[in-house]
Amino acid sequence: MKSFLLSRLLPAALLCLAAAALALVIFRGGSTAHAQPAGDSPTVPSAANHWQRPASLEPTLFADWPRPKVALVLTGLLQGYIEPCGCSGKENEQGGLSRRDRLLTDLAAQNWTVVALDVGDQVRRFGRQQEIKFQAVADALKTMGYRAVGLGPNDLRLSATELLASVAPVGNQPSPFVSTNAALFAFDPKTLPLDQVIEAGGLKIGVLSVLGDEQRSQVNNQDLQFQPADKAIADGLPKLTAAKCDFLVLLASATQDESIALAKKYPQFQIVVSAGGAEVPPKQATVIEGTATRLIELGSKGMYAIVLGLYDNSPDSIRYQRVPLDARFGDSARMKRVLASYQDQLKDIGLEGLGLKPAAYPGGRKFVGSQACSECHTQAYAVWKKTPHAQALETLAHLDPPRQSDPECLSCHVTGWEPQKFFPWDGGYLSLDKTPALAGNGCENCHGPASNHVAAETFQIKASEADKERYRAELRLSLKSDADRRKVIDICLKCHDIDNSINFKGGDAFDQYWPKVEHHGKD
Repeated sequence: MKSFLLSRLLPAALLCLAAAALALVIFRGGSTAHAQPAGDSPTVPSAANHWQRPASLEPTLFADWPRPKVALVLTGLLQGYIEPCGCSGKENEQGGLSRRDRLLTDLAAQNWTVVALDVGDQVRRFGRQQEIKFQAVADALKTMGYRAVGLGPNDLRLSATELLASVAPVGNQPSPFVSTNAALFAFDPKTLPLDQVIEAGGLKIGVLSVLGDEQRSQVNNQDLQFQPADKAIADGLPKLTAAKCDFLVLLASATQDESIALAKKYPQFQIVVSAGGAEVPPKQATVIEGTATRLIELGSKGMYAIVLGLYDNSPDSIRYQRVPLDARFGDSARMKRVLASYQDQLKDIGLEGLGLKPAAYPGGRKFVGSQACSECHTQAYAVWKKTPHAQALETLAHLDPPRQSDPECLSCHVTGWEPQKFFPWDGGYLSLDKTPALAGNGCENCHGPASNHVAAETFQIKASEADKERYRAELRLSLKSDADRRKVIDICLKCHDIDNSINFKGGDAFDQYWPKVEHHGKD
């Protein structure tokens, strides 16, 4: 699924590549390698409480950990990546709600008391699809038993009415969402709690969640009310102190600098979870200078979870483990149901219901489909027909759940869409019924819309030889010069980006991919 944010950050890419070698979980304390099964039943590690993978990829998880009073699982910054794309093989990718659920259920299966907290930013754009996705993620977090969930700036750009429907308590079920300084319409703790006090494993954990002042400046939503993060914390701490909490946690949807500044001003927090920081979480937590507070960085795209072992009410007793959500964790049947429901909603609403209206392509050209190219470019068409590009839409239909109605997938699996912004161009693919000729990733996605060229060559319009040559030139691509080659690679990278094709980075990788689709000079 074409999900979202173009990122070519090398550290994250290397870690994703490292995960490619792993499709098994090896439990220390036994000699058998067990394939991770699908479904809700967790895989229970050995009595030693160890998860292990090859040392060159990631060290053993929870090595030498005795059972903690509480296993505090910290996540966030999902940024719309509700499941690995799968275009490069899920075994090569990290993240997703399904693997997160398997981590939680596997920990619980060891008789660990699990408390899951999330800093927020479940989506990264706005619009109807993002509202539906946020609802799906909110349902998933509630199903997983999260005890406190913050709201990030991308969440707060959504309709306040839709947000309220997702985060408000239902009946006698309390809401896990918490927002100390950002209110939907008005500050009302009965609608959106200002804090959470969690009792688990004989410990009390108090949680505040703030939107940093810099992040707040990025949110333009007239239905929200804000307080400065500093003031909201000062007002909220006395309640947690009165509750005699053993641990205080601040979920800071803020820059790293602001998170550190808040931690120094309020050293009562033993743990500050920051939305700012490195793309890949550090192997060890940072203790903020002048305090006993641990700064927790989460990375991006929900690819990691951080697990803290709490053993008593002393900060010195905290253990830290970075957990890449990779192929050692299998699918969760209940999360697959959530994802299937999300895809069903997209299908039922349709492109128009999602507010996706075709935009005029620069220059006014339109798409005609690869079949229109076949009459003259017979050999090139024959090559394309045998490539995965030609069956790109069909691959979405065979996924579990199917995703052929998801604009974030369609953008690279059909012809005539803007691949990085997930909308159709005028004359681009709309559905199999309306535009069957544009199914699959066709010739025009690389060469551009061919309406002028086809109309001129088939005498549908009057065109001089100069006009015909100009229309041909609009579609022509070359590999003769370095600049030509760079132009072609940049076209490929619109879909073969780090999120969807982690082995394709241009250059040498292009030389490996190109022979599989090469048709230059065929006609």
